[in-house]
Amino acid sequence: MPAHEPLRRPWVSIVIPVLNEAAALPGLLTALTSWRTVAEIIVVDGGSTDQTTAVAAANGCLLVHSARGRAKQQNAGALQAKGRHILFLHADSQPSIAVGDFLRALDDDPVWGFFNVRLSGADWRFRIIERFMCWRSRWTRIATGDQCLFVERARFAKLGGFADIPLMEDIELSKRLRQQAPPRVIADPVVTSSRRWEQRGILRTVALMWSLRLRYWLGESPASLHQRYYPE
Repeated sequence: MPAHEPLRRPWVSIVIPVLNEAAALPGLLTALTSWRTVAEIIVVDGGSTDQTTAVAAANGCLLVHSARGRAKQQNAGALQAKGRHILFLHADSQPSIAVGDFLRALDDDPVWGFFNVRLSGADWRFRIIERFMCWRSRWTRIATGDQCLFVERARFAKLGGFADIPLMEDIELSKRLRQQAPPRVIADPVVTSSRRWEQRGILRTVALMWSLRLRYWLGESPASLHQRYYPE
């Protein structure tokens, strides 16, 4: 690995889409402290009404404002990115890999990739869920946003970024990327919050996620799936 260039030409651009994440964002940005010598951190706000934007600004992030929607926000952040690779990171997730190890994983310029995942909860059922998630994504070569997708910036731009859909944008992009090249899978997991399982019920959430994936595979529109996932 050659010596790191000045931050004005970062190796990696980390794009974090946020909406009212003032509680989670400080911990994430602290966890990314060691990355700042080689990575730019771009926080894309979708119209927060709490202190999210103040937290991002106070921590020296590049703050981008966007229309609400994860696909829209991530595309807006990618337009500002300068790194060779873009890493899309959710505000409630934290990579456990050391930044140097991640850069070594990029030595041969993989087109794209994702991380294994570990859920934050202590319930033994989470260990089964996360193992299955890792196995499924390796087998299908399709990852979800919780797995911290990363992609070569030039290839991402050439493909037109995320499809402008309200749900399943990560799966849709994975399907296109796997036609370009096999993914680089990082064994060191990204630790993601288990709050949605804990709030909605573990078994109920698993059933919901499987139902949404099946409906998407059968052709139901992302807009309809979004309504099922985020009922009024």
